[in-house]
Amino acid sequence: MRRPVAWTVAVVLFAEALGVAALNWFLGVVVARQRMSLAGLDPDTMSLSSKIGGVVFGLYFALCALVALLVAIRDRPPAGLGKILLVSAAVVHGLLGAFAWGLAGWPVTLLMVGVLGLVVLLLMTYDPPEEPRDRAAGAGGPPVSSPPAPTAR
Repeated sequence: MRRPVAWTVAVVLFAEALGVAALNWFLGVVVARQRMSLAGLDPDTMSLSSKIGGVVFGLYFALCALVALLVAIRDRPPAGLGKILLVSAAVVHGLLGAFAWGLAGWPVTLLMVGVLGLVVLLLMTYDPPEEPRDRAAGAGGPPVSSPPAPTAR
């Protein structure tokens, strides 16, 4: 189950990277062509910042997708920076889902929560199983003994 989840997360995050970059680029073009201004801000600055933001977030999601792709290919858990990137992607999707509820409605919120669930599932399926306490105590720890049996009086 681990590898298909990792492949799915990789594909979803790559698609999201392209979608976010394309959407922000489109919004930047619309602002530039219509010469819109918000509270006196320069439209060219707004257009450029929208395009830069789209590229930065697109690269961020693509990097997270690359980590998921490496997890799928290697069938090993993410470690170090890769794990940090995937945890941050989960946090970002949780926040986007919360903001989307008020701004874009429940379908977008469900999409964000779905991606959040996939990323968390990817992170949780590769966690090492906990070692039973009996083995841990026998490997150099204090001996584990059973409580004394009650005596009859």
